[in-house]
Amino acid sequence: MATLKSLCILDLLLLLGTDGYFHHMQRECRFSSRGLQDLEFIDRYIFNKLEYGRYNSTLNKFIGYTEHGVKNAERFNRDGEADRQHTNLDGYCRPNAKLRFDAILDYTVEPTIEVISATHGSHKHTSQLVCSAYDFYPRGIKMTWLRDGMEVKSDVTTTEELADGNWYYQIHSHLEYTPKSGEKISCKVEHASLPKGKEVKWDPTMSEVKRNKVIIGASGLVLGLIITIAGVVYYKKKSTGRILVPSN
Repeated sequence: MATLKSLCILDLLLLLGTDGYFHHMQRECRFSSRGLQDLEFIDRYIFNKLEYGRYNSTLNKFIGYTEHGVKNAERFNRDGEADRQHTNLDGYCRPNAKLRFDAILDYTVEPTIEVISATHGSHKHTSQLVCSAYDFYPRGIKMTWLRDGMEVKSDVTTTEELADGNWYYQIHSHLEYTPKSGEKISCKVEHASLPKGKEVKWDPTMSEVKRNKVIIGASGLVLGLIITIAGVVYYKKKSTGRILVPSN
């Protein structure tokens, strides 16, 4: 059952040294389905952590739990306060429940998906691919490996959904396989943010391009370092060999 809560601090009656009295109201909207057929409004009255009375929209009346609470409940029910509180069911709970659905329960973030080549498999002639999905919300995701359009069920290992600590999740699936010429391998991801799912194909040529970019970048870095060192050495030699002639 989902519950929306809001606190209303009425007053701080008295503070004497370390002893004090604290009174507050707590409103709750309870429901267990999206249709809100069982929507219920509860208004609780609490003094020093002791609930002494509440209003319940299902019963449409106030209920007292202490002598003071019983007296107030009888007075509120007699004066028509119960009917006024009942308007909060549609005026307060229903619109706020819809806002929570839109902001939390219906909120989705599409994952970033990539398929990369990992180290060689456990056997000499096998390879390994990794399908990763990053930064998705909420939890609940399915990853399937496809080989020439057919689901692969063996030699597949998938991690748990890993929390990033910022409401988002990531997951990784490993496929160990023996490469075959001309075959097509892809990773299909199904998530609440992807109504039709998303299939990402493994492209060996793209992997090679990325690898070449890394090699070129590293080579450029090494070459730049060599040129810098050579320049410093040349400058020091020139400075050391320079003869200073005093002026007249």
